[in-house]
Amino acid sequence: MTGTDSTQQPQTPARPRALWAWALYDWANSAFFTIILTFVFARYFSEAVVGDEVAGTEYWGNIVGITGIGIAILAPVLGAIADQSGRRKPWLVAFTGLCVVATAMLWFVTPDASQFWQAAFWVGLGIIGAEFAFIFYNAMLPGLAPAEKLGRWSGWGWGLGYVGGVVSLVVALFGFVQVEPGFWGLDRDQAEHVRATFVLVAVWYLVFALPLFLLTPDQARTGLSPAQAVRAGLGQLRESLAQVRRYRTILRFLVARMLYTDGLATIFTFGGVYAAGTFDMSTSQVLQFGIALNVTAGLGALGFAWVDDALGGRNTILLALAGLALSCGAILMVEDVFWFWVFGMTLGIFVGPLQAASRSHLARVSPEHLRNQMFGLFAFSGKATAFAGPLLVGAVTAATDSQRWGMSTILVFLLVGFALMLTIPNDRPGRVGGHS
Repeated sequence: MTGTDSTQQPQTPARPRALWAWALYDWANSAFFTIILTFVFARYFSEAVVGDEVAGTEYWGNIVGITGIGIAILAPVLGAIADQSGRRKPWLVAFTGLCVVATAMLWFVTPDASQFWQAAFWVGLGIIGAEFAFIFYNAMLPGLAPAEKLGRWSGWGWGLGYVGGVVSLVVALFGFVQVEPGFWGLDRDQAEHVRATFVLVAVWYLVFALPLFLLTPDQARTGLSPAQAVRAGLGQLRESLAQVRRYRTILRFLVARMLYTDGLATIFTFGGVYAAGTFDMSTSQVLQFGIALNVTAGLGALGFAWVDDALGGRNTILLALAGLALSCGAILMVEDVFWFWVFGMTLGIFVGPLQAASRSHLARVSPEHLRNQMFGLFAFSGKATAFAGPLLVGAVTAATDSQRWGMSTILVFLLVGFALMLTIPNDRPGRVGGHS
């Protein structure tokens, strides 16, 4: 191994209180992705700041895509360095704080085209903070939960995140967007009733992240200086890349996940923008759709946890990808908002199982002595091409002047990921081992 062997997991699993505090962070984090990145700020940026739905979709795609490039470059490096320094919580606290501050600053983005660069700057920093924080959050799980319950806690974390998304949207909708004019003394002409939801997200994220910061144990320090941790981390990253080539099916899985995660992330990034632009849905209607989508996603995450145990992670992933592709295709074809709702709710059912089964699949097939390195590459695979989907949607939307054609590119990522997963042997629930 390169550097100090700080990747070994604690032998004693954490207490349930610490695990529930860990899972609650997903509840906290989900408010940013639900309200800022998907349903409220994305639409506000396109319509109120840019002032043109098609151009707004293009610019939003460019912002998210360019930010994703930076995340793809830095994520594996930061993860490897953090492995060598030992503790993960300082990194988690720092990036959570970055996202909270950036999100709060979105309050000052007024509905005016002159606010474009301010909006792009703060939302970009918020995305970086939230995404990097989630890397270290995910990396904590194998050291907290017993091996036989990794999939269970992974699913419960995702499910709690969807519940948090629903509750935060309900609070945003009925606490700010739909309240009587003048209730909070907010100026609707300046969209303060919408902008207040951005402050809500900042407070929500900070408050519900505190239990993890205070109650969940962290790994011990390794004693390496920052310079030593950097050198050892870069060496670990090189070794991880060399090791993963020895496990060809795991490498194919990581590539497949890289693609279908990009497609899934793009669906959520542009969900609110597409609903508003193609079906002329108001902010309140977009929020209602987001609430219903998170409900079905949460139900799917809970229900498919048993399917994962029965069929294995690989087959659960294939089932979820098939359901996502069919639902997404139907959404792009329908003209009536009723059918948009029907197929949107169907799509939601398959979101949670895809995410939870991906994590449980790797937990089962990774060799025990390489598991932390594999999960480092797992985090990288979710970010390496994060820029591709949003950039492609933005480019095709601009070229065709059509949101439908732009969003249709998502199917490419889902279907290619499905094809690659067909080449991967299934994992048996409860089995941990590598495939050569």
